[in-house]
Amino acid sequence: MTETPALPALWPAPLADGTVHATVTVPGSKSVTNRALVLAALAAEPGWVRRPLRSRDSQLMSDALRALGVGIEETVSSSSAGDGAGGEAWRIIPAALHGPTTVDVGNAGTVMRFLPPVATLADGDIRFDGDPRSYERPLGQVITALRTLGARIDDDGRGALPMTVQGGGALEGGTVEIDASNSSQFVSALLLSAPRFNQGVEVRHVGGKLPSMPHIRMTVEMLRAAGAQVDTPEAGGEKDVWRVTPGALLGRDMVVEPDLSNAQPFLAAALITGGTVTIPDWPRRTTQPGDALRRIFTEMGGSCELTDAGLVFTGTGKIHGIDVDLSEVGELTPGIAAVAALADSDSVLRGVAHLRLHETDRLAALTKEINALGGDVTETPDGLRIRPRRMHGGTFHTYDDHRMATAGAVIGLAVEGVQIENVATTAKTLPDFPKMWTDMLAGDADGSGAPGAGAGA
Repeated sequence: MTETPALPALWPAPLADGTVHATVTVPGSKSVTNRALVLAALAAEPGWVRRPLRSRDSQLMSDALRALGVGIEETVSSSSAGDGAGGEAWRIIPAALHGPTTVDVGNAGTVMRFLPPVATLADGDIRFDGDPRSYERPLGQVITALRTLGARIDDDGRGALPMTVQGGGALEGGTVEIDASNSSQFVSALLLSAPRFNQGVEVRHVGGKLPSMPHIRMTVEMLRAAGAQVDTPEAGGEKDVWRVTPGALLGRDMVVEPDLSNAQPFLAAALITGGTVTIPDWPRRTTQPGDALRRIFTEMGGSCELTDAGLVFTGTGKIHGIDVDLSEVGELTPGIAAVAALADSDSVLRGVAHLRLHETDRLAALTKEINALGGDVTETPDGLRIRPRRMHGGTFHTYDDHRMATAGAVIGLAVEGVQIENVATTAKTLPDFPKMWTDMLAGDADGSGAPGAGAGA
């Protein structure tokens, strides 16, 4: 990744001085990249991950897998499949997993949850540590489930990081009950490694409504693409029960889709300014939650069309409030809240109580920061009520949360004097966001200012 200039502690969010017209190439999906890395590392033969996201979260995942013994060769190549997926590609070379080593999870949910099951397959102790916020994020359900399946884990009774997985080279597996109502990643974590468990796994969710179901569907589809046999509720199985049969995973040539959730602030810019933004390579079929933006932002006043050039989204400059259940697409909440604060009517965002346990308490953070700019946001038991008000400039704090930073930039399009504290946190999943943002406002119609080619899109 090319080195970018240091960013100021308070980044002045640019005010839009007209309609936005730009083509923005967004980098690859973090969710797809990190799942692809895990599956390739557990495969029986080498494979490729093409157009990977190069960001803090994906770097933490690749560094951790390397520490466990996996070979990852970063290259620039042309696609052998003739599908235009040339560019950056990582060749993943599986190996016998081993310790002792320490895995730095940062504040990446996928790393802290997906890799402990992988570590049970290693020989030796694997210690997991991370940023201070990672100690507060829920992990106990994964720890308890792994113990049920035969793992030995030392967490000093915390049910959280830091902890040590005492890898025995294999895991028995079997049936386990888990309450994944706080995070769908609990289910995905167990499913991804399950083909390597002696008995596979049967995961039974026994809690409240599962959030972010598209991410579980993503996990299942990627497992099947790697040769795993997975029985799911959608395939006629029992409700909230997933079964993975033990077996070898195949080394595949996997192409990472653009991160549709990271397209959100750029689509919001078109909606707010009455302009047009095109996102190249938007898939016509996907499990990514970000695809819901086509419906949600259309209901809020825009229009979109899937074309050969990509997704073309156009705004009218009028923004309507929305009453919407975001339980399956909770990661979109900060951006939708930012747009809703600029709407012509009230909005209610529901089904996202689990966001209190994300990178930060996103519901409390959005309420505090939007209200500090003169907005009127109230927390509800499972979401937010937003009453648009005339807002003013001020500091928008991010709490080391990338989606808070992009939400602040969205508000800054229409509110003069907004300054984003620690905009550099966007590097978690969206490298070079400040440059992408200013290029978009300048009408960079060829996407050359985006990190697409240079950052693994």
